[in-house]
Amino acid sequence: MQKFQEELYNELTSNILPYWINKLTDNENGGFYGRIDGQENLHKQANKGVVLNARILWTFSAAYRANKHPQYLETATRAYNYMKDFFIDKEYGGVYWELDYTGCPVNTRKQVYAQGFALYGFSEYYRATGNPEALQLSKDFFGLIEKYAYDPENEGYIEALQRNWQPIEDMRLSAKDANEEKSMNTHLHILEPYTNLLRIWNNPSVLQAQKRLIRNFTEHIVHPETKHLILFFNRKWQSNYTIVSYGHDIEAAWLLYEAAEVLGDEQLLEDVKTLAVEIVEASYEGLQSDGSMAYESDGGHIDKDRHWWVQAETVVGSMYAYKLTGKQKYFDVAVNCWQYIKKHILDKKNGEWIWSVYANGMPNTTDDKAGFWKCPYHNARMCMEIREMRIFV
Repeated sequence: MQKFQEELYNELTSNILPYWINKLTDNENGGFYGRIDGQENLHKQANKGVVLNARILWTFSAAYRANKHPQYLETATRAYNYMKDFFIDKEYGGVYWELDYTGCPVNTRKQVYAQGFALYGFSEYYRATGNPEALQLSKDFFGLIEKYAYDPENEGYIEALQRNWQPIEDMRLSAKDANEEKSMNTHLHILEPYTNLLRIWNNPSVLQAQKRLIRNFTEHIVHPETKHLILFFNRKWQSNYTIVSYGHDIEAAWLLYEAAEVLGDEQLLEDVKTLAVEIVEASYEGLQSDGSMAYESDGGHIDKDRHWWVQAETVVGSMYAYKLTGKQKYFDVAVNCWQYIKKHILDKKNGEWIWSVYANGMPNTTDDKAGFWKCPYHNARMCMEIREMRIFV
């Protein structure tokens, strides 16, 4: 365990974080460049997505909280100021979805997923620095999400709204998603920042919202028989989708446990602990013989591409299952997946991780190394979660 923790900490500090500091810092227009492609070419005039910037804010805030390296604080503060000055909508509140490279809004929609990540970043920056403005921003974003995105009739949160928080026709988070009013993914990434908010603001409204969210997962999102996550729903939680996302399954397992942990309800925590392990077991349908995790399946067809973030979540989710059960097999899955990452996903020449390895074993050099969705979040968080994990089995 100690060797595992040391390896991951070294990966964080020597390979992942330096890449983003040295290659993505935009000293011309502020914040961070929007894209490095799969051939390691920097695109200085690429648009800047809020998800990337919020995740940089969270990552370097968490790294500074754990390490106190001044360069991590400098990078976190750069991300914090850029989010505050450019991504926040000064008229209607919330964050824009996308800016051009100079910082001008080009897509002003209010994707609820993005509001959640802004809250996640601001709350972590407060944890790292104690900055009272960051705490107020965290409270403000909680208020906005609850006011505009919460569905009081059916519970849960809708996907997206226009800039002025009015209904929007196309709610999709990305081109590959279904145009439905509710999704597993948005709920997972509202649950996550609410967990972080409770660490800094033990407010009854947040406690109530967190309990509701966990109930949304246990009653609607986690399939009662398969224990896979259902991905898309209409407003009334009806769904006819059969896609299974192995990475989201195993990510949700540990995020649900973490969400219950901050509530201090022992019975709820015990129930969620049982469910979390069941979800991990369900996700293992995607485990491959080389230690990696496949991307997803639909109708019996498995997409065996190995995406970077899915491997990272397999390591964390498996380690949580090991922590909760003491069963060696979960530790072995985590270590074997890490061995696969080291061999196939790490970019030892340029730094960071590649997007994926194709099913035929060839590295994917087409998709971005850094970009709208390729961020220092899943892999950095993996390293920090395992490093901070205390396991007594």
